Amino acid sequence: MLFNSIEFLIFFPIVVMLYFVIPEKVRYLWLLVASYYFYMGWNPKYALLLLFTTTVTYLSGMLLDVIAHGEMKNETKERRRKIVVFLSFAINLGVLFFYKYINFTSYLLTNLFARLHITVAVPAFDIVLPVGISFFTFQALSYTVDVYRGETYAERNFLRYALYVSFFPQLVAGPIERSKNLLRQLAVPTKFDFDRARDGLLLMLWGFFLKIVLADRIAVVVDTVYDNYASYPGWYLIVATMLFAVQIYGDFAGYSTIAIGAAEILGINLMENFDAPYTAESVAEFWRRWHISLTSWFRDYVYIPLGGNRKGKFRKNVNRMAVFLLSGLWHGASLHFVVWGGVNGLFQIVGEMLQPVRENVIRFLRLHPDSFGHRLCKVAVTFLLVDFSWIYFRADGLASAHAIIASIVHARNGWILFDGSLYSLGLGEKDFRLMLFCIFLLAVADVAKRFGICIREVIAGQDYWMRWLSFAFAICAILTYGIWGPGYHANNFIYFQF
Repeated sequence: MLFNSIEFLIFFPIVVMLYFVIPEKVRYLWLLVASYYFYMGWNPKYALLLLFTTTVTYLSGMLLDVIAHGEMKNETKERRRKIVVFLSFAINLGVLFFYKYINFTSYLLTNLFARLHITVAVPAFDIVLPVGISFFTFQALSYTVDVYRGETYAERNFLRYALYVSFFPQLVAGPIERSKNLLRQLAVPTKFDFDRARDGLLLMLWGFFLKIVLADRIAVVVDTVYDNYASYPGWYLIVATMLFAVQIYGDFAGYSTIAIGAAEILGINLMENFDAPYTAESVAEFWRRWHISLTSWFRDYVYIPLGGNRKGKFRKNVNRMAVFLLSGLWHGASLHFVVWGGVNGLFQIVGEMLQPVRENVIRFLRLHPDSFGHRLCKVAVTFLLVDFSWIYFRADGLASAHAIIASIVHARNGWILFDGSLYSLGLGEKDFRLMLFCIFLLAVADVAKRFGICIREVIAGQDYWMRWLSFAFAICAILTYGIWGPGYHANNFIYFQF
């Protein structure tokens, strides 16, 4: 079931109304049923996979708790606890590997054997990737580690824990929640709060705007150019690449915002996943603001355990690159995703190495690093670097990415920006101008957020008639200008493929 579908617009109000009507003690059971129904809307049989992941990590938490309170030597306890964590990771990552990476591994082995002139028939599997498997696997594994570290309790109620893993607003595309935040909230349901419901609805409307009005409109142009990049050289690709940076932001942040808003209506706080990332002044800062739940997951469960920055600069850079290569692989079973992760890691390493050089140049030129102009330049350079890396993310493969980069480098058709050629990329002139206006609105919202201005709070502080007028205007705008697809076929969110 998609957020941007008619089914969800019927499903969610029913879930909310019944949730606040039934007794508090059984509300989590209703959310559990609703969450599994939500997930089974894609492929019912994969609910068994979700249940399997839930069962394995639940048992691992119980075993860790039993061992921790058992009467045995501390060394024996620690050894057995590490074995439990290892088995939990091995089983769950093994399942993830099979469904997401087995064919990628077969492809790599086939190429390797071919280069060695060895004839080996490496089997390929006809597997449909379960929606959201990377997200709920990582969320479940974080529970195992948190129980091991003593940062959360071992949940004894299996059904409540099952809800933690399957909570429908953030099940298939995050935010990737931590047990110490979400599990504790599920154990203590709250009463209906009008202010929270209003704020949650505002968040959902903003998320629908980002997805349906902005991202899906941009997708028309990006898909037209990237799916036939040989016919759209040079500046067509530059424009499409810059637009893709906004598309993926609107698409993914749109999902996260709808999820956070839906959870808030139910009285549950989810972590923020995007914090005006394109206002970042460095690539490192960008990744502290982009997909925060995944970035922090890799920091807490991979980067720090590897040694973080505690073992010298060289080891720090190795750890950082390892994290970004893994992050690229997490996003997709293909080399171009791995390269995308590696490019972002390399940008940060080189940026840190060149920091003294930049500081010397600033002093020599007598520039003011805190001035608006200087900071604006840093934002622009950061956007260009991140946008360059998006080429590897959006392209179909490494060969396509390199062909696109070559075409961009040799761009000689700048006149298309002024002669109306851009209006032939799937959007007419009015739609194209509307797209640019929507991008402007997103930029205003992010700049306001950067300066600590919450537009949602501004609206909430108005008189009731102004608030209701804002709601009505937002709903009408989304219904009028949304990209609904032929016969109302809701468009998937980009991150569903991960």
